[in-house]
Amino acid sequence: MNNESTYIMEHPREAQRLLDKVDPEAWIAKFLEPHLGGVRSFLSVGCGPGVFLRELANSYPKMNVLGVDVSPARVRDAAERLSGLSNARVCAGDAMSLPFDSDSIDLVFSRFLMEYVPDKQGAIREMARVCAPGGMILLQDLDGQLIWHSPEDPELQADIENVLSQLARSGFDPFVGRKLFSLCLGAALTEVRVQVDPYHLYAGSIQEKDLANWNTKLEIAHAQIKAALGSDKAAQEFSDRFLAYLRNPETLTYSCLFTVTANKPAAPNSRQHG
Repeated sequence: MNNESTYIMEHPREAQRLLDKVDPEAWIAKFLEPHLGGVRSFLSVGCGPGVFLRELANSYPKMNVLGVDVSPARVRDAAERLSGLSNARVCAGDAMSLPFDSDSIDLVFSRFLMEYVPDKQGAIREMARVCAPGGMILLQDLDGQLIWHSPEDPELQADIENVLSQLARSGFDPFVGRKLFSLCLGAALTEVRVQVDPYHLYAGSIQEKDLANWNTKLEIAHAQIKAALGSDKAAQEFSDRFLAYLRNPETLTYSCLFTVTANKPAAPNSRQHG
């Protein structure tokens, strides 16, 4: 992946920001539990500090729960969080070269990772490599992050496009959600299924909790915003303008969450038993 200077997800405040946004028990019940029947091994690629892994390991004690992350700090946090769970472990590794045997994992999963990985097709092919024949890959990512506002503020929108151009140099893609379908097909996966849900949706003034979350996100991305707009002053003015837009009761901002599942074809000589 990328080094700390360009990879926004490496920032420790970004890890905590994302943790604060999600209820792991509710999220697992909605998106993962329908696919866990018969799953003996589960891998989270880009597992972060292991919150989902701990919930899964506690709920499914007979399942081997694995995580991998590029950040040593997050691996340490995850290992501490998983301490005492004999069916869970985490290790450091890159999505482009996963430290697992081929055909070894029943369900391979990533959440909010593909938007940041430069070689997205390569990463999904690597997930497919470690997935067991007949197993499943589940990908979840955003589409339209930072982008969709109505009515548009022309000056703000121009700055957003400049910032996104800067972020694109590190591999960031705000439209990766819609691309997961074709990326799965490009990795020779089958039975690709797509679900789309609203993610960000602010119709009128944003709630203070959500506003604070966006403020943190903009602070984390300050270096990239500065690089795109030319100065600390310009970066701060952009952040202030963006937050003011979200506060405006006459504006709407939204993005979509894509959840894509796909299967790795079973081995040609495998047989169904029943």
